[in-house]
Amino acid sequence: MNLSGKMLIAMPGMGDPRFDRSVVFMCAHSGEGAMGLIVNKPATDLRFADLLRQLHIPTTPRSRDIRVHFGGPVENSRGFVLHSGDYQSDAATLSVDDRFGMTATLDILEAFAQGAGPRQSILAFGYSGWGPGQLEDEILRNGWLTCDATPELLFSEDNAGKWEVALRSLGVDPLLLSSAAGRA
Repeated sequence: MNLSGKMLIAMPGMGDPRFDRSVVFMCAHSGEGAMGLIVNKPATDLRFADLLRQLHIPTTPRSRDIRVHFGGPVENSRGFVLHSGDYQSDAATLSVDDRFGMTATLDILEAFAQGAGPRQSILAFGYSGWGPGQLEDEILRNGWLTCDATPELLFSEDNAGKWEVALRSLGVDPLLLSSAAGRA
């Protein structure tokens, strides 16, 4: 199972409040583990313009404002830009597939400050990580559902609605979900 480029949808009662009603875009998944970014939890205490000032990145009248999110509980002082596939950093971009990439270097922030960069993006602080077999185990224990990632869902500005939209993309009515797993 390779979930790179897919979305995880947190199930009710998964037990970790940091992931309550989370939608996670999977940047990488292999036998060595998995890495993803929560895409529906905006950061409440950080604005992109403030970050540029802190990093001493000069802005221009063309500077773009990027939405800042909580990407997960691991390394939450580190930033990751999840973006459309139309951008490739000279320094390092992880190409998830032809539609999505992830860049974690300053050059992408400098591009935004100059009015350039990818067409669509989300800046996330921290990431969600799993060791070998951990994510597969959580899925088997009814912690997550998976769905296809679409740019419309991933980059939607309706963060509060992403969880429900992701569930409905699978034909699941959020009101009918149970936090209990079972076997038939």
